[in-house]
Amino acid sequence: MSLDKRAWIVEATIADMQQAMEEGWMSSVELVQLYLERIGLYDGWLRSILEVNPDALQIAQELDQERRNLGARGRLHGIPILLKDNIDTGDRLHTSAGSITLADSYAAKDSFVAAKLREAGAVILGKSNMTEWANFMSSTMWAGYSSRRGLTLNPYGPGEMFVGGSSSGSGAAVAANLAAAAIGTETSGSIISPSSQNSLVGLKPTIGLISRTGIIPITHTQDTAGPMTRTVEDAAILLSAIAGADDLDEVTKTAAQARIEDYTKFLDASYLKRSRIGIPRYYYKHLDRDRLDIVESAIDVLREQGATIIDPVELPCQGTRWDANVLRYEFKKYVNDYLANVDPSLPVHSLAEVIAYNEARADIALKYGQNTLIWAEETSGTLTEKEYLESRRRNKERAGAMGIDHVLREHQLDALLFLGNEYGPDLAARAGYPSLTVPGGYAEHGIIAPGGYNTKGPQGITFIGTAYSEPVLIQLAYGFEQATKHRVPPKLSSQSSE
Repeated sequence: MSLDKRAWIVEATIADMQQAMEEGWMSSVELVQLYLERIGLYDGWLRSILEVNPDALQIAQELDQERRNLGARGRLHGIPILLKDNIDTGDRLHTSAGSITLADSYAAKDSFVAAKLREAGAVILGKSNMTEWANFMSSTMWAGYSSRRGLTLNPYGPGEMFVGGSSSGSGAAVAANLAAAAIGTETSGSIISPSSQNSLVGLKPTIGLISRTGIIPITHTQDTAGPMTRTVEDAAILLSAIAGADDLDEVTKTAAQARIEDYTKFLDASYLKRSRIGIPRYYYKHLDRDRLDIVESAIDVLREQGATIIDPVELPCQGTRWDANVLRYEFKKYVNDYLANVDPSLPVHSLAEVIAYNEARADIALKYGQNTLIWAEETSGTLTEKEYLESRRRNKERAGAMGIDHVLREHQLDALLFLGNEYGPDLAARAGYPSLTVPGGYAEHGIIAPGGYNTKGPQGITFIGTAYSEPVLIQLAYGFEQATKHRVPPKLSSQSSE
C-alpha cells in the first residue's frame, strides 16, 4: 500500500472513492484496509469505535468481485460506513447502546437502515461509541461516555473540546477520517451536536423519512437515524440510500409522497440566490463573542451569495419552558419493547432489569449513576398518563404550528438559521422536523457553558425547516458549504495529547 493512498484517503469523498474503484487503482478491500490502519493508529486514544466488523474485508472482497462481474450497484458500492451502536446489525457485531448490560447482545437481523446500506453495497465497517443509552441514563453523564468503551474524545482538541453527543463516536470517527461516513441517531440534537462540534455535515431528517425498526429507542415521537459526513454531497448520497417505507414502522408510510429517490439532485449552490432565510435573534442572546461572530459571518456570506435575509424574526414559542416528559414516558415503553425481544440468554429484558444489573455492578456500570433510567422506570409504560399526552400535544403544536411553521409562513421563509445545536434543533425535534448542520468556522476562545463544557472549537451553521423540507435544506447547506469550505481535518498523532 503506497504512501500516496494513505495521504489520499484523508478527506476523500464518496464520489472520490467510487471514481477510484471504477478506474481500478483502488478497491473496496484497500479502502477497508486503509481505514483499519487509521483506526489502529488513532482510535486507541480517540475511543470513537466500539467494534470493527470482523467480516469487513471479506464483504469488501465480495463487493470487488461483484463490481468486476456485474458493475457497481450504485454510489455506495464498496464504501466503508460506521453505524452507531444502537443500530441492529444481523452479523458478528454487537448492538448495545454503549451499555455493558447488552455487551453480549447480537441482533437477530439487520435494522431497516443496515439492510438498506447492505442493499446499496456499503461495507459496514463497525459500530461507533456513543453516549450510553443515547444520553438518557444520567443527568450528569458526560457526552460521549459509555461503560463499554469510556469517553470518546474530540479529535480537534482531545480532553479540551466538547465532542457532542450522543452520536459522539460517529462524529469523532468521521472527523478523524476513520471511515467514509457514519449513521447516527437523534432524538434531540444527537446528530446535530457531534456533527457541529467535529466540523461535519449532520442531517437529522423529518420523522418518518427513515425507518426506526431495529434501533434501540428513546422515543417513537422524535427518534430517527441520519447521515454524518464530511460533505453535503455525501450526506445526500447516504440519505438517498437509507430513506424508505417500512411496514414495521407505520410513520414511514405517511412520508411516501414526500420521499425523494435521489437527494443529490438538490446539490444546487445557485439556490441561495432565490432563498429567504430567517434570523431568530432571540436564540442568539446567550452566545459568547466568538460564536456570535461565526453566526454573523455566516449571515454575511449568505447575503453575499444572494440570499434574502430577514433579520430578525420572532417565533411565537419563544420563551416557552419545555419539558422532557415525552422522552421520559416513551423511553420505558419502547425500551421494554426492544429488550423483550433480545436473546433469552442475555441478563436484561426490561428497563427494571437494566437498572438492577447496573446497581449490582456499580463500580463499572455507574460512573455517572442512572437517575434518568430510574426516573423513566417510575412511569407506567402504557403511555396513558395525562402529563405525557399533554406534553406530546404541546410539543407538536408549539414547536411546529405555533413555532417553526408560523414564522416560515409569516415571512415566506425557506429556513431558519441557528448556531450548531443551540435551541433550533430541539424545536425541530419536538415538531418532528428536519435540521441540517454544516461546518461554519472555529471558535478560538471558548467559555465554559452550562453543563461544564468548553465552547472552543468547531462550530456548525444549522438550517431548520418544516416537515420534509430536506431538499431545501440541502440546497441551502450546499450553497453555504461551497461558498466557505470551512472544514479542515484535525491534526492527529498516534499518541493522545490529553
